[in-house]
Amino acid sequence: MNNFLKMSDGANVMPLLLAIHRLEKSHGAWKEDTYLRDYPQGPFGDTDSIILRFPTRSNQETKDAIIGKIEGFDQHENHDQPVFKLLPEARQLIFTLMAFVNGERLGRCIINKIKSGGVIYPHCDGEEHANYWDRFHIVLSSSAGCNFRCGDEIVHMNQGEVWWFNNKVEHEVINNSADDRIHLVIDIRTSKP
Repeated sequence: MNNFLKMSDGANVMPLLLAIHRLEKSHGAWKEDTYLRDYPQGPFGDTDSIILRFPTRSNQETKDAIIGKIEGFDQHENHDQPVFKLLPEARQLIFTLMAFVNGERLGRCIINKIKSGGVIYPHCDGEEHANYWDRFHIVLSSSAGCNFRCGDEIVHMNQGEVWWFNNKVEHEVINNSADDRIHLVIDIRTSKP
């Protein structure tokens, strides 16, 4: 396989799943931030997200920075979102992975849930973003019938597995299982040759 690398299995994800369940009951966590789901023509219409870390979301600020109007703007800078403090169980998984891959910088961290029958539509991540970050998935929940395609390779990822994948290549997820598919998606800057 060229586009996927299974890095480990057996990660203890149950504390985070329980914390998410509790947070959903108390705060409606899955519906609190709909930025990705509602993004115009985005691939995430069937996806609920708990966004833990994310860059500045002002489109105009990003456009101004790209054309040089904001000196020193770093498009790769991500910020903790308020919900991140409410899920210390996610922090433990994220920073364990950071240490495991010898990470230099932490980027986006998002918990994504694709409902049964849902999809993440085919897309490639932006070239500059994909060249800068490595993309990792920690599988919190997934059942047989949920398939992740990247290029011409298709995998099913099981609960507790940790995967790297090549987000430069067109990818999609089709959840043909009877259950929600929940992944903790983490971008990490690593030393690259």
